[in-house]
Amino acid sequence: MGSVHDQGETSGGGSADPTPSEPIWNPPARVRPRVAERPRQRISLNALFGLASGGWAWSIAVQAAVAMSASFALATLLFDPRVATLAALGSMTVLYERETPYRYRSFALALVGLGFVACVSVGSLAAVNPWAAAVSIGAVAAVATWLCQALRVDRPGPLFFVLVCAIATIASGGPAAVPMHALIAAMGAGVGWLVSMTEGLARGRHPEHRAVAVAFKQLAALLRAIGTPRLDHVQHEASIAVANAWRIVLLSQTRGYRDTPAAARLRALLRWVSDIHLAATDVSLARTERLPAVAGDFAEALADAVAKPDQTPDETGLDELRKGLRPRSLEGRLYSRLVRAAQAARRSDHEAEGRGLKLHDTATPPLLQTLRSSLAAGSLIRPTALRMGITVAVAGVAGLALGIERFYWISITATSVLQAGNVVLSANRSLQRALGTLVGVVIGALLLSYQLPLAATILLPACFMGLTQLVVGRNFFYASIFMTPMALILAYTAAPHPVEQLAEARIVDTLLGSVAGVAGAVLLWRRAAAARLPQTIADVLGTTRTVLLAVLDPDVEPGPARTYRLRRDLRSALVSLRGVYDSAMGDVPRATTTRPLWPVVVAAQRSGYLALSALALEKPPPASQITLQRLDVAFDELIAALLERRTPRLGAVPRLVDYPRINMELHALSSALRTAVAEDARTAERERERRAQRERRRAHEEIDADL
Repeated sequence: MGSVHDQGETSGGGSADPTPSEPIWNPPARVRPRVAERPRQRISLNALFGLASGGWAWSIAVQAAVAMSASFALATLLFDPRVATLAALGSMTVLYERETPYRYRSFALALVGLGFVACVSVGSLAAVNPWAAAVSIGAVAAVATWLCQALRVDRPGPLFFVLVCAIATIASGGPAAVPMHALIAAMGAGVGWLVSMTEGLARGRHPEHRAVAVAFKQLAALLRAIGTPRLDHVQHEASIAVANAWRIVLLSQTRGYRDTPAAARLRALLRWVSDIHLAATDVSLARTERLPAVAGDFAEALADAVAKPDQTPDETGLDELRKGLRPRSLEGRLYSRLVRAAQAARRSDHEAEGRGLKLHDTATPPLLQTLRSSLAAGSLIRPTALRMGITVAVAGVAGLALGIERFYWISITATSVLQAGNVVLSANRSLQRALGTLVGVVIGALLLSYQLPLAATILLPACFMGLTQLVVGRNFFYASIFMTPMALILAYTAAPHPVEQLAEARIVDTLLGSVAGVAGAVLLWRRAAAARLPQTIADVLGTTRTVLLAVLDPDVEPGPARTYRLRRDLRSALVSLRGVYDSAMGDVPRATTTRPLWPVVVAAQRSGYLALSALALEKPPPASQITLQRLDVAFDELIAALLERRTPRLGAVPRLVDYPRINMELHALSSALRTAVAEDARTAERERERRAQRERRRAHEEIDADL
C-alpha cells in the first residue's frame, strides 16, 4: 500500500509535515474479524429509566436557564406576563446549532429565530378558530420537520417550533395582536442569540477544536475496540466523528481566517484524524487480537493537544510498540501516523499552504439542491415530515372533537413522541413522556397552588428548562419530569385557569398525545426505513464500486478534487447506511425481515471502509482491465441480487492480489446475501403455514357453527 493522504490532499506545494512514506503492501488476509452483534431496540426498563452514556450538559443547561429568564423578565417589564411566555419560548434559539462555528452559528440562529417568529404569526392568525389552529400546528410540525432534517438542524428539532406556534394560539390579543406577538418572539429569539454567541467571546474557535478532539477520542475508542466484538459499532461511531469534524472545520473556513497559520494547523490535524482512521481500519480488519492499550491512550491524549499544543503527548511513548515492526506493516503505518499527528499538534501554528492542507469542498451544499434531494423518492425525510404533520394535525382535531379545550398539548406531545424516529423508539418515548408527565404535573401543581410572586414565575420555568437540558441527552423520562412544570407555569401565565383543571387536563392531554404519537408511528409509513434499506445498501455498493474502479484503473489517476469527492460521498453513504438500518430495526413488523440483513450491512460497510483506505494510497497497486471488468460485473450481480432478494449468481469474484481483505469482504457479502435469502424463504414458508392454519381453524369454526 501507499501512504495515506487527507481528504483534500493537493499534489503540489511544500509542507512542513513529514513526507509520505514509500508504498506499503497488504499482508495476506487469513482470518476475518467476527461480525458484531446486531443492534437491538427494545421496550425495557433499562430503555425507559436507564441513563445513556455520556456527560451532563452543564453548559447548555446554564445557557438555556439564562436565556429564558432574561427574555421572560424583559418581555414582562416591557409588555405583559401573559404574552411574555412567547419571549421565553423564543429564547430557545439558544438550544440550536450548539456544535457549529460561531460565524456560521450567528447566521443559522438568526434563521431559527425568524422561524420562531413565523410560527408565532401562524399560531396567532389561526387563533380565531380552534379547528384552524389544530391544522396550522400540524402544518408547522410538517414543515419544521422537513426543514430541520434537510438542513441538518440538530436537536431539539421541530419541537420548539411547534411549541411556540401552539402557545401563540392561546396568547391574549388574538389575530389583532400578531405584530406584537411576532415582536415579542423576535425579542426572545434575539436574547437566545446573544446568550449563545456570548460564549464565543472567550473561546472563539472552541467548536472546531472540540469537533477534531472528539474525532481523536473516537479514534482512541476504535483502537481499543480492535479485536473485540464491538468493532463494527465503534467503527461506525468513529466514522461519524471524523465526518462531523470535516463538516465543522469546513464551516469554519471563513475569509480572513482560512489563510492564517492557526487555521492551517487545524486542517493539518484534521488530515491526521482522517489518516489515522483509515490506518486503524486496515489494522482492525487484518487483526483479531487487541492492540496494546498504549495506542488508544496516545490517540486520546492527542484530543487534549488540539486546543493546547503544550499538552501534546511524547511520541517516544510509542517506541516500544514500533520495535520489531516492519516500516511497511499496517501497524507500523498506524503508529507512524500517530507520531506524525503528535508532531503536527505540537506546533502552535502551521504553514498556511502546503501538501494536504487544502480542502476541496464548499462549506455548505447549494440550498435548493439540498431541499430538492430531501423530497426525492428515496429520501426518508419526506415520509418522516408527512407522518409528523398528519399525526399532529389529526391529534389536535381529534382532541377538539372530544371536547378537549387545551387540544394543543395533545399536538405538542405527539410531536415529541414522533421525534424518536421509529415504532419501538416512539413507544419508548411515549411511555417516558407519559410517566414523566405524571410526576412533573404533581410538582407543577404544587408550585402553582401557591400564589407565586412574579419573580418566581420568571425564574422557576428557567430553572426547570435548565434541568431539562441537563438530563435530556441521558434520558427523556427525567427530562419530561422537569419539562412538565416548566410548561405548566408558562401555560398558566399565558392563560390562567384553575390549577386542578390545568393539571388534570395536562395529564389527559399527554396520555392522548402519547397514544396519538405511537399510532402515527405504527399507521403511517412505519416501513419507510425497512423498505429503503436494500436500496441504501445498493447505493453503498455502487459508490464502493466507483471508488475501487477509480483506484485500480491503471490508465486514469483521480486528481485531488475527485479523490476528495469520492471519499466524501462514500463516507456519507456508509454513515447513512447504518442510520437507515438502525431505524429499520425499530420498524414493526418489518424488523423480522431486516434482521437477516445485518451480516450484509457489515460486509458492505467493511468493503466501503477498505475502499476508502485504498483511495488514500499514494501509489495504489493497479489491476488489469479484465480484472476491472470482472469486478464491475460482480458488483452488478451483487446489487441486482440484493434488490431482487435472490441468491447471487456469481462466478469467481475477481482475485485482487494486492487487496486480499477486499476480496474476503466481497465473498462474505455474497455468502451473507445467500443466507438472508434463505432466511427470507423460511420466514415466508412459516407465514404461509400460519396462514393455512388460520384458514383451517376458521373453516372448522364455520362447520361447528353450522352444526
